[in-house]
Amino acid sequence: MATETQPRSHDSTVAEMTGGMVPTEIPPFAGSDRLRTDGRPRPEFRTALRQIPNVRNAISVTMALALPVLVVLAVATIGRWLAIALAIPVMGVLQNRLFILHHEGAHRLLFSRRRLNDVIGVNLLGWLAFGTGTHAYRRGHANHHRDEFGPKEPDFLLYSFYPIAKTSMLRKLRRDATGVSAYRILKPRLTGIVRRKYFVNSFRFFVGQAAVLALFWAGGVPWLYVWLWVAPYVFVYQVLNRLRSVAEHGGMTRSSDRRETSHHVRQSLAARSILVPFGVGYHLAHHVDSGIPFRALPKLHQALEEDGYISEAITWPSYRSLWKALARG
Repeated sequence: MATETQPRSHDSTVAEMTGGMVPTEIPPFAGSDRLRTDGRPRPEFRTALRQIPNVRNAISVTMALALPVLVVLAVATIGRWLAIALAIPVMGVLQNRLFILHHEGAHRLLFSRRRLNDVIGVNLLGWLAFGTGTHAYRRGHANHHRDEFGPKEPDFLLYSFYPIAKTSMLRKLRRDATGVSAYRILKPRLTGIVRRKYFVNSFRFFVGQAAVLALFWAGGVPWLYVWLWVAPYVFVYQVLNRLRSVAEHGGMTRSSDRRETSHHVRQSLAARSILVPFGVGYHLAHHVDSGIPFRALPKLHQALEEDGYISEAITWPSYRSLWKALARG
């Protein structure tokens, strides 16, 4: 038992708080012509996968930025509360898409030119995703990939203790849908403006959101900033983020075998459109090699399946089936 003179080890924390959803039998993988024994693509295959399609990605970014604008213009034209109510969940989904592109930028895989990748993927999209537009997320996320569930895992508690009771899962989702989770996330930014240690990041956060508000103001609808930008993030995005996150790593554990750290869920059109856009649903493949651009993840995943690294036994047929298992208590 841990005492004041004998601090609790991280290994014991991992053993007690994680692993409730790890598949019971994962056969060793001997490797193949394309894949190493840990699933990573061999050099020639990896070189082919590593190509970043800059033009296609530029189109994706342009569309991701344009769609929220089109939704706001449509609501402003219609001018009815029903239109606002219907647009809020749509904007939450579009914010989720912006964040996933920001995630791709944080991996420096959005554009092949680092400067362009960072300005658009890290700074611009990071600001729009209610961040600070800095490299802070990229650095923290690197720890997540370097050692899932390790001592520096930024989201250790988010993924721990699963499976949980259905009532507990519903309670978490209720906090997400009522703004409690968003308040906890944003509170350090809101209070940091008066704390010297956190002033710079808080200031950058407010500058970013002031820029978004300015765009609404320039369009003659500043009041829609609250309804079509803040409300979707506070009440919709948080739900999507939790459902996606726990489906990625909920109940898994620290391991050198990525099949024990990350789930794989069979991808559907609805899931790719709403919850896991831009290939992020191929999350096990993404953790096998986090240096593969999102457009190549389906090809890497196909190789992992064909060569035997990913089997049917560790593949969830749908997100609904995984969420149900995560909340079985």
